[in-house]
Amino acid sequence: MTNCPKCGTLLNDGVNVCPNCGTVIAPFAAPQPNMDPNQQYQAPQQPQQPYQYQYAQPVPDPKDHTSEFEAKDISDNKVISMCAYLLGLVGIFIALLAAPQSPYAAFHVRQSLKMTIVETLLMICAAVLAFTIIVPIAAVICLGIVFVLRVIMFFNVAGGKAKECPIISGLGFLK
Repeated sequence: MTNCPKCGTLLNDGVNVCPNCGTVIAPFAAPQPNMDPNQQYQAPQQPQQPYQYQYAQPVPDPKDHTSEFEAKDISDNKVISMCAYLLGLVGIFIALLAAPQSPYAAFHVRQSLKMTIVETLLMICAAVLAFTIIVPIAAVICLGIVFVLRVIMFFNVAGGKAKECPIISGLGFLK
C-alpha cells in the first residue's frame, strides 16, 4: 500500500489514479528524494510526430495483359474470343476468320491453341501408353483439368480480361 503524493490518501497496490484528488500515480515508480510530495506526477513529454501511413502498392499481375488492349477492341471481339474456348479447334478458326485484325481476339486464339495442343498431346500419350492403364487414367484427369481451365478462360473473356492460362502458360515449350 502507498500514499498519494498530493493528498496523502492511502492507496491499494496497483491503483494508478487517486480516487480522492485524481492525481495520476506512476506505476512502480520509486520515490525520488528531490521530488515534492505535493506535486502531481506528469509523464515525460515526447515530441509528437504524426505517423505516416505507407500503403502497399498493388503489384501488377505479369500474366494479365488486359491493359495492352483498347476497350473498343475488347468489347467488339469479346464474343468471338469466347468461341475460341467454347468450340476448341473449330472456335479457333472461327475467331481467326471473324476478327483477323483484332489483337484481343488473337491473344485468346493463342491461349486456346495452347490448350488444344496440350489436349492433343495428352490424348496421344494416353493412346500410345494405353497398355499401362495408369497413363490413360492420368491423362483423363489432366484433360479434366484442361477443361476446367477452358471454363476459367471463358469467364475471363466474358469479364473483358486478357489473362494467360494459369497452368499452361508455365509450360516452356508453348511460349
